[in-house]
Amino acid sequence: MKRCLLAALLATLTIAPLLAQAPPAGWKMRVDRSTSAADPDAAGTIKFVTMGTGFHATNPQAATYFNPGNTAAGAYSLKGNFTLVKPSGHTNYYGLVFGANGLDGAGQNYLYFLVAQDGTFLVKHRAGEATHDVVAKTASDAIKKPDASGRSTNALEIRVGADKIDYLVNGTTVGSSPKTGMAAKTDGLYGIRINHQLEVHVDGLTLAKM
Repeated sequence: MKRCLLAALLATLTIAPLLAQAPPAGWKMRVDRSTSAADPDAAGTIKFVTMGTGFHATNPQAATYFNPGNTAAGAYSLKGNFTLVKPSGHTNYYGLVFGANGLDGAGQNYLYFLVAQDGTFLVKHRAGEATHDVVAKTASDAIKKPDASGRSTNALEIRVGADKIDYLVNGTTVGSSPKTGMAAKTDGLYGIRINHQLEVHVDGLTLAKM
């Protein structure tokens, strides 16, 4: 009897951590492998799991994470808290994806607002494998850089209005862009983008109508 109880206890202890770090239900990922010999991917496989009330991404390769059920349209606010757990040896970006379509195929199209460990942010548009600057790489004092332990937490927000998009970090507007041209299409899927060689925890991913 004691042996049975011990076996059941050990099974519970073994299974519990796995359940606590299972892949988020309904979420998919699109991997973008580096083709640069000067900036290669790290070894290993991507891990994207549920942790606490959020998600934890370990990215030897870059990836876009999305749930096909998560869509936004019209005027809205998209928020997420990003904790950089392990920075890379050089500047790499992470943050929010919005206005996304075709993420499962060659015709992927989306906008993304990202920050980096060096205190800069950028906003880009992606169409297929091509990317275009919406807001070029810009430094901002609002962005928290890693502390002595290598960690930093930044609250990112996108506010989509009728004719412009505002980009906020920790409650401060760091940039804006007109809702025209490459940034005209903001209806679609929303999600997360983590570039390679980073480990990031994401919490508080929320969408609200404005």
